[in-house]
Formats: sequence, C-alpha cells, structure tokens
Amino acid sequence: MIRRRQTREIAIGAVKIGNGHPVSVQSMTNTYTTDVEATVAQIHRLQAAGCDLIRVAVPDMAAAAALRPIRDAIAIPLIADIHFDSRLAVAAMEHGAQGIRINPGNLGGSDKLARVVAAAKQHHVPIRVGVNSGSIEKDLLKAHGYPTADNPKALIASALRNVRLIEDLGYDALKISIKSSDVLTTINGYQQLSQETDYPLHLGVTEAGGLIAGTVKSSVALGILLSQGIGDTFRVSLTRDPVEEVRVGFELLRSLKIRERGPELISCPTCGRTRIDLFGLAEQVEQYVQTMTVPLKVAVMGCVVNGPGEAREADIGVAGGHGVGIIFKKGEIFRKVAEHDLLQVFLAELKKMEDEGQKT
Repeated sequence: MIRRRQTREIAIGAVKIGNGHPVSVQSMTNTYTTDVEATVAQIHRLQAAGCDLIRVAVPDMAAAAALRPIRDAIAIPLIADIHFDSRLAVAAMEHGAQGIRINPGNLGGSDKLARVVAAAKQHHVPIRVGVNSGSIEKDLLKAHGYPTADNPKALIASALRNVRLIEDLGYDALKISIKSSDVLTTINGYQQLSQETDYPLHLGVTEAGGLIAGTVKSSVALGILLSQGIGDTFRVSLTRDPVEEVRVGFELLRSLKIRERGPELISCPTCGRTRIDLFGLAEQVEQYVQTMTVPLKVAVMGCVVNGPGEAREADIGVAGGHGVGIIFKKGEIFRKVAEHDLLQVFLAELKKMEDEGQKT
C-alpha cells in the first residue's frame, strides 16, 4: 500500500490537487492555440481519454484572447503555459485561464512578477512554479553546479527561491515542478525537494522522447516517485499525439494501484499459433476501451486454444483462430464469430457490458 506524502491543497477549477486528493493526469495541446476549433477538438479527445487538466501554449496576445472561447467549450480546467512575458500571464488570466505555469525568474524582474501575482490573487488562479535544468539562474549554477543525478541542488534551490518570491508577495496557491530530461536527476531531485517543502508537486521528465523512449523514461522516473508517495499531478511528455500521454499516464497509475479508470486490457505477445492480425485487433480494442469508464478486465488473445485459459480472470475476452474467433467471459466460451465480424461483435458486447455496469 502506497502512503501518499502529505501536501497542501490547491484547486484548479473543480480539480483539487494535493492533501490526499487523487493524482491528476495532465497533458498539453500541440495545436495552435489561436486555432480554437482545432484546439477544442483535441481537448475533447483528451477529455474522452480521461485527461484531468489541460495546458495550452500562450506565445502571444492572440493566443491569450483565444483562451475564453476554448474554456467555454471544454469540461476540464484550462492552464496557460507562459514564458518570459508577464503581460501574457496577466492577459491569460483575464481571458479565463484557471491555472498558469511560469518560471518567475524569467519574467523580467520583481515588478513584473508582482503584477502576475496580483492578477492570480484577483482571479483566484494557482501558479505552477516550473523550473527546468536549462532555465536555472546563473548564480545558482555557479554555487551548485549544473544539476545531475548526484547533485540536483541547483534545481531545488531555483524552485524554492522562486516560491519565496511569490510568498513574499502574499500568495501561496502554488505547486512546483523541477524537470530534467535525465531520469535519475528527476528522481533524486524530487526526492530531495519533497523533504524541503509541503507544496504539491507536479512530476514530469521533460523532453522524454517518442512513444517508446518517452514511455520508458517517464514510467521509470514517475513510477519510482509515485510508489514512494511523491507527486500530486503529472504529465507523461511524449513526442506523440497527446492522447497517448494520457493513456500511458493512466496505465502507470493503474500498475501502481493508485488510481483506476475504465477497463484494464491484457493481451498476449503473439506466437506461431496466431492466425489473425492480433496487433491490429488489440490496437482497435485498446482505442475503444480508452473511452470507457466501467472497471472491467478485457483480454485480447492470439489463439482459441489458450485464450480463455490464459485469460481466465478476464471479465470478457476475444481470441482469434483461422477464419473464426471466440468471445469468452470468465474463461468460458460465450460465442463463436466469423473472423471478419469479430471486432464489430466484440465491441458491441463491450458496449453492452459498459451500459450494464453504469446502471449498477
């Protein structure tokens, strides 16, 4: 049983973070924020996958102005990602951003930071103090050295210095992130930071890479930290469709039994007995179950010989054969189906089980 680290509580829209609330899964759009239609469409897909919080880039005033129609069209809290320009942070909050991500040290001075904090107070907007290895102040780099796995002190010092700047302005609705592209630096940095502050922590491995490399790096770093009770919210950063980030994020939480959403999919790795396109079948089933919320165990197996037996604990499963497949429930054959109808019939049965589960 994982014992969560006790942290302060903040609320971004209706989502509460810290103080024992469920670990939230975030993502970030890769559309142009000014393209409201495309951005909203992508957020709707992310919502369907379970995304709790969404962040959008705000590189200019036009993007800041687009936040209002975006927020009005979505059902999850909207966070503005700001770099360098304090005016954009203020404008983003005026146009409906429910959270902002800034690095206080690169906003251009204390007066500009004060204006941002004043706007956050006025609009009740929590601030994420986000520090990356590449954005650490020169004096801290000189004092502590570039952050490494053995010495992440510069990251921690930068984050806590910036937190104090905001606290001195009378505001403490904060969460902190200290991101590195190195897995061990990320792990050790957050472990040490968690001992020095009780603010909620946003976890992430920045610039993690594509689907395979990014999933592995993020799962190792975030999995270790979450298993130690560290982390209140996180993003799996992938050079990929952001929906994949959410899918990986929930599988990570499920594997640690921290949080479950929708079905668990199990599938065999294939072997010489496989006579169907198992990769394609599994991918289409996986895409479908991402939109489900009822907790089922769903199996996709490669052959009718071992399928039901190896996946006996599954609530429902499908196994392919030569020209025919079977649908099974709790290890027992439920129905035989021609191969060309197998996917359609199986998804219909999943839909039926979901509808029944939502009624109970």
